[in-house]
Amino acid sequence: MSTYIFENAGQPTGQRFTNLETLYDPWTIRHLEATGIGPGWQCWEVGGGGRSIAAWLAERCGQAGHVLVTDIDPRFLVESASLDHPSLEIQRHDIGTDPLPAQTFDVIHARLVLIHVPAREVALEQMVTALKPGGWLIVEDFDPPLIDPGYPTSDAAAAALYRKMLAAQGRLIAARSGGLPSTWGRSLYRRLRAHGLVNPGMEGYVAVWEGRSPGARLTGANFEQIREEAAGAGLITHEEIAQMLALLDDPDFAISAPMMFTAWGRRP
Repeated sequence: MSTYIFENAGQPTGQRFTNLETLYDPWTIRHLEATGIGPGWQCWEVGGGGRSIAAWLAERCGQAGHVLVTDIDPRFLVESASLDHPSLEIQRHDIGTDPLPAQTFDVIHARLVLIHVPAREVALEQMVTALKPGGWLIVEDFDPPLIDPGYPTSDAAAAALYRKMLAAQGRLIAARSGGLPSTWGRSLYRRLRAHGLVNPGMEGYVAVWEGRSPGARLTGANFEQIREEAAGAGLITHEEIAQMLALLDDPDFAISAPMMFTAWGRRP
């Protein structure tokens, strides 16, 4: 069994990637642009998954640059025409267990990767090691416990069901990833400082997602992928999952996105 609960072989994967791009690419790109990234830069996109950020990096760095994009299951990357770029290289790679690439990088980016990696602290140290002097590391991860996910809805029963579904998902993720520290996302700033990175910073992003919105569709795709495992473990019933998916398709229902923290720092 893979440690990654949302395996790329799963049927909802395409929907998840599409909605992640819609929701978070503008936020991610704003932080990448702040590094000054441009032609000739050497970049590593860790856990490239849905390909959009890797494609953006390749266009920004041009033929004089190089973009390595890695994933534990790169099937969506190798099948994408948008990644047919002379400066872009795709590799299968597990940031938690595999050796580092031979080269070093001007910028390394990972979005929603380390929360699924059992050896996440080692993986973070590895990425710091792979930076060139002056190179930037940008890490983005959710911090679900920071905000009550059901606060936007006035329906107490619906909010309670959503919290129950998220709790089931959280338990499955923790079981696969070696136990997820509840404060991992909010700890990124101090972790980058502890690794000796300079010019550190961190920002958080949160939004209300209404039913049928990209956020609700992303959440629904995740719940679809874990429904059998969650019900089989006795964490929630099939009937409750079906009710939850119906709520996510109701424009009168609303939930909170989990807090997304983006943290950055530069190697001296």
